Amino acid sequence: MTPVISIDHVEKSYKEGLRKNIILHDISLEVYRGEVFGFIGPNGAGKSTSINLLIGFIRPDRGILKINGLMPDDPAARQEIGYLPENPRFYDHLTAEELLLFAGMASGMGKVDVKKEIDPLLSRLELLHAKKRPVKTYSKGMKQRMGLALAMIHDPQIYILDEPMSGLDPLGRNLLKNIILALKEKGKTIFFSTHILNDVEVLCDRIGIINKGKILFCGPLHEFSPDEKDLEDTFVERINKN
Repeated sequence: MTPVISIDHVEKSYKEGLRKNIILHDISLEVYRGEVFGFIGPNGAGKSTSINLLIGFIRPDRGILKINGLMPDDPAARQEIGYLPENPRFYDHLTAEELLLFAGMASGMGKVDVKKEIDPLLSRLELLHAKKRPVKTYSKGMKQRMGLALAMIHDPQIYILDEPMSGLDPLGRNLLKNIILALKEKGKTIFFSTHILNDVEVLCDRIGIINKGKILFCGPLHEFSPDEKDLEDTFVERINKN
C-alpha cells in the first residue's frame, strides 16, 4: 500500500551558538489513506517540528518527506492538505465569513462555491451565530474551531492537525472528535499530534510515539498496549524507559 504521508529517515537540528541541538533523530513513519493516525509524545518531543517539516515551513537536514508522493513544498501536494496549527493566527479584524471566503479562494475555489459552503461548515462547528463578528471577539475555543473551519473549507483529502484539542472544553472536544470520525467515514486521512491519550483511544487506527526526537513505536493501537493494559500506563512506562 502506498502511503499518503511518508517521513523517511528524517533528521532536523538547530544551532544554538556553537552547539548543535538535534530535534529529530532519524525518524521514519508512514500514514495510509483513510486512517486516523495519532502522533503522540510529551511536550518538546518533536511533534510540531515534524509537522512543520510536513507542511514545508522548514526543511530537514537529511531524509525525505512526501505528501501523496510529492515533496511538501509542491503546490499540488499542498492543495490536498487541510492544516490546523497548534495556535491558529488570524486577521482578527475580519469576520469568520470573510476569513473563510479568503481561505477558500486562496485554495482555488470559486467565490460562489465558497459562499455555498460557509454557512453549513460554520453550523457544523457551532460558529454560525458568530459568523459576522470579528474573530478577535472569539473565545480561545471558538478560535480553535475557526482554525479547523479554515482547514476544512476546501474539502481536502488529508488533514494535518497540530494539537487540535488545545483550548477546547469537554463539549468542544466531543464536537471535534465527532468531526474527525465523520471525516474518516468520508475516506479522509487524518494525521494529528496530541498528548491527550483519551482522544487517541477513541479516534486512532494507528499511532506513532515520539520522545526526545526519536520514534519509540509506530503501529496499530492494540499492538502498543496489549492485554487490555491501560494506554496511559503503557505510554508512561515506554517514555520513562527512553
